[in-house]
Amino acid sequence: IFEYDLKKIIALSTLSQLGMMMFSISLGLYELAFFHLLTHALFKALLFLCAGILIHGAGNTQDIRSFGGLSLNFPLVTVCMNLANLSLCGVPFLAGFYSKDLIVELACQYSWGIFVLLMMFICLSLTVLYSVRLTYLSFVGPYGGGTSISVCESDYSLVGPVVILSFTSLVSGPILSWLNFPAPVLIFLPVFLKWGALF
Repeated sequence: IFEYDLKKIIALSTLSQLGMMMFSISLGLYELAFFHLLTHALFKALLFLCAGILIHGAGNTQDIRSFGGLSLNFPLVTVCMNLANLSLCGVPFLAGFYSKDLIVELACQYSWGIFVLLMMFICLSLTVLYSVRLTYLSFVGPYGGGTSISVCESDYSLVGPVVILSFTSLVSGPILSWLNFPAPVLIFLPVFLKWGALF
């Protein structure tokens, strides 16, 4: 939460997703852990590629305090990186939602106790917190004083893979869900727990 190195933030966010996979395995949901591993690989690769373009375009600095307002110079990378961040947070109908929401709902369906559920929801909210912080400091916040060049977006060898991975971050969730789970999973939850997963 307090890290300022862009690559370290993205790398450390992998640890929280690995924690989610280990949590799924501890519930006995091995297939869901593998499913989350696949979807996570796609949007995390997109995050690292976008971070590489931002670092290259911002004069090889990784400190997000020197970014600020990069959405004006990098509009395409901003959209793609925010798409990956939203998928990481589990926003509905993106790749991360299909795996993460299923893990959360099945964890809520089992009777593991309020402490386990509370820790899970706190960890999920921390993921949203550092993703929003990264987006704000990099793209929305005040200009940090670093140099930035927008020629990176005219290089198709850089932007092409980002656009392809953005498309996979949109469609891989339902496609992999249909491939891994041909029969629908029936989940019965009270309304407050159903909304708790979304919040």
